[in-house]
Amino acid sequence: MTEVKSRIFFPSFTRPRVRVSLGAEAKDHTLRQESERVWARNYRTRLRLTDVATVLLAVTIAFSLRFGIEAIPLSARIEDAQYILISATIVASWLVALFAFGVHDSRVIGVGASEYKRIINASATAFGLLAIVFLVLKVDIARGYFMLALPLGTVSLLGAHWLWRRWLVSQRTLDHYLCRALVVGELDDVGYVIRQIQQKSGAAYNVVGAVVSNTDAHTVTTGQKPVPVLGMTNVAQVARNVGADTVIIAGQPKGGANFIRNLGWQLEGTATDLVLASQLTDVAGPRIHFRPVEGLPLIHVEIPQFEGGKHVLKRAFDVVASAAGIIVLTPVFLAVALFIRLDDGGPVFFTQERVGRGQRTFRMVKFRSMVTTAESDLAKLTEQNQGNGLLFKLKDDPRVTTVGRILRKFSIDELPQLWNVLLGDMSLVGPRPPLPREVEAYEDHVHRRLYIKPGLTGMWQVNGRSDLSWDESVRLDLYYVENWSLTGDLMIVWRTVKVLLKPVGAY
Repeated sequence: MTEVKSRIFFPSFTRPRVRVSLGAEAKDHTLRQESERVWARNYRTRLRLTDVATVLLAVTIAFSLRFGIEAIPLSARIEDAQYILISATIVASWLVALFAFGVHDSRVIGVGASEYKRIINASATAFGLLAIVFLVLKVDIARGYFMLALPLGTVSLLGAHWLWRRWLVSQRTLDHYLCRALVVGELDDVGYVIRQIQQKSGAAYNVVGAVVSNTDAHTVTTGQKPVPVLGMTNVAQVARNVGADTVIIAGQPKGGANFIRNLGWQLEGTATDLVLASQLTDVAGPRIHFRPVEGLPLIHVEIPQFEGGKHVLKRAFDVVASAAGIIVLTPVFLAVALFIRLDDGGPVFFTQERVGRGQRTFRMVKFRSMVTTAESDLAKLTEQNQGNGLLFKLKDDPRVTTVGRILRKFSIDELPQLWNVLLGDMSLVGPRPPLPREVEAYEDHVHRRLYIKPGLTGMWQVNGRSDLSWDESVRLDLYYVENWSLTGDLMIVWRTVKVLLKPVGAY
């Protein structure tokens, strides 16, 4: 039996398509796909060449900083020449690790977190193995040089891939380098998949049609733009007619496993991928493992853990980052304190009771951005609430001071919460810290937000903040609670910096 290869939302990279009308010849589609595979290969080649140049440059800079620029020429002293040989070994091992970890795999290129994580893992593994080999073989190497090359090269690789990804995203806004996708399934499942793809630029798909089994509608309109419904007859033929690179099976289609198996057979010999959209909503990839048993593809989903070594690392990161942040931002704190005092003469800080991990309450500290009577004035403004669900928000809140509007726009008022992070009441990244009255009104499942510490920033801050609906805010927080990782935290911190420079939903 032919095995159907399935992938969950991992794209290949293609050049923009010339749209083909229904009834176009299959050979035109094949020629077009071959042309696009050339562009995909070219993009990966550029990445590989960039990585080679980046690693060479990083090792060269580390070498020159440690031993001086005069040690680089081959005419240098014998001991320096030995280090050139060691450097060549480091470069070769590093590049091999990058290739072995699939950094240039089309399924992760441009995805973001997965791509960056592979770079970090490959770099750490390469240097870890080299350190062991050098120790066993008693190779005399300067630790300063060795330890300088690793962070310098890793950061440079991440930066280079980030720049390429930014270019790729800009191309995708012009409908370049997107897979043409055909989504198949029941109407609700098809609508959900289309909506998620159209909302996420990293999905790298352009949905050109839908094959829906239970509707008379001519279009699916749940996403940002309508998608034509192309019937439910011969899916493989429809895919060839519209020039689809990928057929995405949404949910459980009519015909079940037999339909998927037969479709896989029909797509044999074509360049069209068959992708199964997982029904495991809000479960991140690292928690999913495939365990086939005699042809039965079992999917193992790890249960979230809220204790253990990973949380110890998170706490260590919180302590180091918050302490460093307080030290570095002290001049900013002093300047903000001065402006608040000059504005209305009131206190600099505002403290408020919030609910943390395990429903333990604590006093959260912020720069005061409202008048001193803000709490007592709240009752008069309740009917004007523009917030979502349990949250009170008012875009033109009369309680906000002149200085406070600037502080809130750029989230500067939140910075004193670094002290809460240092004390252990909060984490640098986590769900939004709720008020006691909000927790009292929580539905049962929403209490899962309190399984980990609330954060100074989080998914809610980098995805729209006050512009989010209550349901979407809860969904993002619960997704983070169950799927967080240290790498993901670093990415959220980076995205937070970008959001602060271009505020969205901050009022």
